[in-house]
Amino acid sequence: MHNGYLNLVLHAHLPYIRHPEHDYFLEENWLYEAITESYLPLLDVFESLLNDNVGFGITLSLSPTLVEMFNDPLLRERCLKYINKLIELTEKELILSSLVFA
Repeated sequence: MHNGYLNLVLHAHLPYIRHPEHDYFLEENWLYEAITESYLPLLDVFESLLNDNVGFGITLSLSPTLVEMFNDPLLRERCLKYINKLIELTEKELILSSLVFA
């Protein structure tokens, strides 16, 4: 008896949220959160599978809007600032927790 196959298709899309007229625009966080919480972790998993010689296949569709935002220099710069702020916050939390639990 043939068990069949399962094919998961990951589709990624976000609305266009670039707003250069503002230094900070809350909706841009949607992109930065998606990058840090979904797309980069997925890439890490794929890299781990490759390093472990695990055969896998992936179907991933990216909307043109999302690809355009990935390639936008302003959004890339702002995403880097977002990530640096996350790192700074994490460092502060580690310091605070070491003081509280010391």
